[in-house]
Amino acid sequence: MAEITANMVRELREKTDAPMMECKKALTEAAGDMARAGEILRIKLGNRASKAASRIAAEGVVAAYIAPDGKTGALIEVNCETDFVARNPDFLAFTADLAQLVARRAPADLAALSALDLGGAPVEEKRRTLIGKINENMFIRRFTRITARGRLARYIHGGARIGALVDVVGGDDVLARDLAMHIAASKPIAVAATEIPAALVQKEREIAAAKAAGSGKPANIVEKMVEGSVRKFLKEVTLLGQQFVRNDQQSVEQLLESRNARVAGFALYVVGEGIAKKKG
Repeated sequence: MAEITANMVRELREKTDAPMMECKKALTEAAGDMARAGEILRIKLGNRASKAASRIAAEGVVAAYIAPDGKTGALIEVNCETDFVARNPDFLAFTADLAQLVARRAPADLAALSALDLGGAPVEEKRRTLIGKINENMFIRRFTRITARGRLARYIHGGARIGALVDVVGGDDVLARDLAMHIAASKPIAVAATEIPAALVQKEREIAAAKAAGSGKPANIVEKMVEGSVRKFLKEVTLLGQQFVRNDQQSVEQLLESRNARVAGFALYVVGEGIAKKKG
């Protein structure tokens, strides 16, 4: 049997907000598998055990850049060890320069970006020099580059810990910025339900079925409960299905229809998402 440590219980508690004892029981049942334990808690406790996937698990910043023509943009995340360094002017300048470099040069991956020239030296050399100056490790985690079909808008929130870049066809600059703000606040994982990975939908269906199975209701009612849960999930995680943050009486899809606009795509980064935070 896998040993369930206090750190494992604490980590699951931070991810789910479930009670400590429930976290320990779930980890024991899951033989220490953190992902499986999270699913067990969701089945037992419902939404109480499902926090937004945006929990911050490492330090750093997100930077966004849009070219003057509004057609090319980039979003990048650079991580460091402490929030103190995340506010360092040199660190912030380095991250902003990288976002602009990605937009201008379109590197294929992190290795290609590290090899690009930045102010007379390769990016990797600049990174190492900055590490030596600040005396703290840092790394470029990820980036995305968008060539717009319409107009690009960006929104950086929470001390540069959350960043969104959106491509809006139709509408105007105000609408595009409002949508970028909405994405940063509501954190959709796709524009529409058809873009949600089938495996993720299936996993949600399995969790809903496990929860409904204990209701004691007839099979046909259980089936409707499961399908209703899946529909609710898809509304919550898709941009078009979400209620607009500036008007909760209107969905984003309704807003776009009223403005004769559509979202061609978006990128969203939350600093440290999915990275285990250093303990102690």
